[in-house]
Amino acid sequence: MSKAENALDHVIAEARQHGIRLLLSLVNNLKAYGGKTQYVNWAWEEGIGLSSLNDSFFFDPSIKRYFKHYVKTLLTRKNTITGIEYRNDPTIFAWELMNEPRCISDPSGDTLQDWIEEMSAFVKTIDKNHLLTVGLEVPAIDFASVHIYPDHWFPHLEFEDKLKYVSKWMLSHIEDGHYELNKPVFFTEFGLSNLNKDFQPSQRDRFYKTIFDIIYKSAKRKRAGAGALIWQLFVEGMDEFNDDFGFVPWERESTYRVLTDQSCRLARIQGITQQNNYLKELCLQRQ
Repeated sequence: MSKAENALDHVIAEARQHGIRLLLSLVNNLKAYGGKTQYVNWAWEEGIGLSSLNDSFFFDPSIKRYFKHYVKTLLTRKNTITGIEYRNDPTIFAWELMNEPRCISDPSGDTLQDWIEEMSAFVKTIDKNHLLTVGLEVPAIDFASVHIYPDHWFPHLEFEDKLKYVSKWMLSHIEDGHYELNKPVFFTEFGLSNLNKDFQPSQRDRFYKTIFDIIYKSAKRKRAGAGALIWQLFVEGMDEFNDDFGFVPWERESTYRVLTDQSCRLARIQGITQQNNYLKELCLQRQ
């Protein structure tokens, strides 16, 4: 039993204790934490890989077998703390097939689409309890996932122009989710970099509130905009994992207030009495 497996058992058990739901990614497209590159390297080192190129992850039969074995092992794992198999644990909100999937060698998108269809169907044969996402329209994908990073997209735009673009861009995706896909759209990552030349912490507050307001209005109208997750929130002592988007929320009162206000007004749509005890207590205090 690896330390990583034990650690994930603890994460899930702690989330369960605190009424937190988890969206767990099965693999990273990027090299961070190994990602798809690690699978390619394993196959190449064993002499069974078709290519040492990263994109062989999506079409090499040996690598796909590696990945399917990992997925089956993970989904059927019994948590050593709770005794619940991952595929049966309601603490896990959904699985994400891959973080930011891209197959650069095939600009048509066909290779990636084929991989998503194959792997999403495979996951569903093992786990029919949990939602599944990857960000594209596939029958076995339950909701679309989208990331928002205007600093990377338009590094030279002024902050106000970035806000205007993000607003229009989000509304467009929500409309497509509602009318075209008929599926929820979950903005699963968004952030504002502190490396921007004009960065002020107050910009983060406005950026987050712009996104949260759009999500809240969508949720209240029962439209496709289903929620948004910040990249990335920390507690003290995690500086080594921080990039230029991360922060400790309670270190800035105005930011913390923006976050908690959003949690509470979304909770009120479903009814405060339906929430876990911590959120219920927090939101009742803020009424």
